[in-house]
Amino acid sequence: MKAAKLIVMYPTPTDIDTFEHVYAQEHVPMAIEKLAGKTRFVASLIKVAVGLEQSPFHRIAEIYFPSMQDLETCLNSVGGQETAQHAVTISTGGTPLFLIAEVESFDF
Repeated sequence: MKAAKLIVMYPTPTDIDTFEHVYAQEHVPMAIEKLAGKTRFVASLIKVAVGLEQSPFHRIAEIYFPSMQDLETCLNSVGGQETAQHAVTISTGGTPLFLIAEVESFDF
C-alpha cells in the first residue's frame, strides 16, 4: 500500500508577518493536534521560484499518511474539516490550493 500526502499551497499573503505569526502560533499546533493518522508534517517557506520574478506561493505544507484511506478518513473528520477551514481563513493572499498525492520515496 502506498503512502499518501495532503499538500497545501498558500499564496503570498497580504501581510506576511501576520500570516507567519498566525501560521506558527495557531495553524501548525491545530494541524498537529487535529489531523488524526498523520505520520509527518513538513512546512516549507518558499524563498525562490527558479525562473520567476516572484513565487505564486509563500508556504507549502505536506502532511503524510500511511495510506490514501487514512488521509481521506482524516479529511472527512471534524478535526480535518476544522483544520482545512482554518487554512482557508488565514490565507489572506487567496484561497490555498489543496492537493492529494500518492507518495513514492527513494532514499539514497
